[in-house]
Amino acid sequence: MKTAITNLLAIWLLASAYPGNTTQFTLKGKVVDEMGQPIIYAAVQVKGSSIGVNTDLNGEFSLQTPNRCETLVASYLGYKTQEVKKACEGDSIEIKMVQNPAALSEVVVTGLSKPRREGKRDRAFSRMAAPQGIVPNGYADDYANFNTEDYDHINENRFFETTQTPLSTFSIDVDAASYSNLRRFIQNGQTPPADAVRIEEMVNYFDYEYPQPQGDHPFEVVTEISQCPWNDQHRLVMIGLQGKKMPTESLPPSNLVFLIDVSGSMQNMNKLPLLKSSLKLLVDQLRPQDRVAIAVYAGAAGLVLPPTKGSDKQKIKDALEELEAGGSTAGAAGIKLAYQTARENLAKGGNNRVILCTDGDFNVGTSSDGELVQLIEKERESGVFLTVLGFGMGNYKDNKMQKLADSGNGNHYYIDNINEGKKVLVNEFGGTLFTIAKDVKLQIEFNPTKVQGYRLIGYENRLLNKEDFNDDKKDAGELGSGHRVTALYEIIPVGMNSPFLTPMDDLRYQTMEEVKAADKNEMLNIKLRYKAPDGDKSQLIEKPVLDNQLDAKGTSDNFRFAAAVAEFGMLLRNSEFKGEATFAKAAELAKGALGKDVNGYRAELVKMIETMGALEGPEASRK
Repeated sequence: MKTAITNLLAIWLLASAYPGNTTQFTLKGKVVDEMGQPIIYAAVQVKGSSIGVNTDLNGEFSLQTPNRCETLVASYLGYKTQEVKKACEGDSIEIKMVQNPAALSEVVVTGLSKPRREGKRDRAFSRMAAPQGIVPNGYADDYANFNTEDYDHINENRFFETTQTPLSTFSIDVDAASYSNLRRFIQNGQTPPADAVRIEEMVNYFDYEYPQPQGDHPFEVVTEISQCPWNDQHRLVMIGLQGKKMPTESLPPSNLVFLIDVSGSMQNMNKLPLLKSSLKLLVDQLRPQDRVAIAVYAGAAGLVLPPTKGSDKQKIKDALEELEAGGSTAGAAGIKLAYQTARENLAKGGNNRVILCTDGDFNVGTSSDGELVQLIEKERESGVFLTVLGFGMGNYKDNKMQKLADSGNGNHYYIDNINEGKKVLVNEFGGTLFTIAKDVKLQIEFNPTKVQGYRLIGYENRLLNKEDFNDDKKDAGELGSGHRVTALYEIIPVGMNSPFLTPMDDLRYQTMEEVKAADKNEMLNIKLRYKAPDGDKSQLIEKPVLDNQLDAKGTSDNFRFAAAVAEFGMLLRNSEFKGEATFAKAAELAKGALGKDVNGYRAELVKMIETMGALEGPEASRK
């Protein structure tokens, strides 16, 4: 009897410890920001328990819980923690998170009590006042002293008289770093410095529904002409280039080297931790035929992961996760090591690329812009391309990143949050990493019988001499798979009195009667040169554009939205050419041209314009 009781007690204890098939409930939902965009890697936890998950690439989550209804808590860096009571199985659970810039700035300013040397006095932007309400009390002076962000000065393009200067020549630019960097300023309640505003990068941040190329060339050229929104006496010409989109399965194998800055300046959450999360998204896109190596640099450079198959995703992620920040920044040594690693494992006919991830604050060894540019120019001869991903704030060296990317047959992006990491490394995977054409140049010839004067909006650091167009030795921009490029010209029609054009004497050996257009209705002629990714000889595309002006209401969403972005950029720069532009007008123009906007990027711009209008006050026109 005693034995039987003992056995029953043992069985009861076992049953208590291992309850068996206890009913489990599944709670599914999505975490979004104020714009309704998904937040990736947000933490969702059952309150008072250890049950929790992170959201996926679509911001979605799925939790197994012992109760049909639970209280959920969602958290993410830079956002206020949200609590949802009575979230139940079968419900459509959406957790909307609100930004909390103060929480992010508390992380960024940690440890800034020590004095720090101010940067060079000739920087275009070296000190920035702490935004009210963003930096915790007592840290404002430290924040201003700490800030050493660098931006090269931009001399805004002016109007040229067509009879004197009929040709406009420039390199394409698919970089989009300026836009995401501006977003960081605006979301933190700050007005961006004028030299951080590169209008062409703002315009080219967005997708435009240009048609795919149908012929032998990897481009389709589209144009549109209408009234200029900020000056109704002028016209606006949009020129769009659409690169051929290659299916992922058709892309050549990749030989990638992640070159990661692990110096002490990369410790903040919006630097190395965000960097690692972003690169993990890229790792998920790799195929078995792809290879990845990881090189790092701080006081010295080293290889932490030899070339590894794309199918070994966990091994690559583990190597990333083990990285920690500390020490000085020997960037040049890291660049040399990364290119050497890429050359030694060159994929013939493949995509050979170094992906440099840094805040750009090089301070050991070769660190001047000129020396680094020479180093990159020499290394690019090996056929290895360069992608530069910028991170962080306070010491961000935008000018250095631009120069490195431009010199290395590369592109430049600024990653301000994980959603931008997803955009660049997942949504635009092919365009970011796979080049379909290099040294792409445009030369526009304006018809002086139609165009009195013209101005290229943006592209100030991409201008070329007219003779550079036919010079195949002259470096220019690269275009990736599926990428598109948009350029805008503001036109002064013939016969219009304009304060932007200085009267000039007639030429002795050329008169207007001697100027003959191939077609009297042509406004301009577009010439485009490009090389194959592994080619040395350029090919030419030519397209005349007729003077067919559309009514403003008849223009495409592409035209109106690009115009709105340009108008916003001119207001941020307080451009002398902004005419009647206001933040309210720019927002209204953008709202009417949202189009499909699958990812909500255009709606986000509208909110940014409205935020700047509120920051600038009632007039909100920067006049």
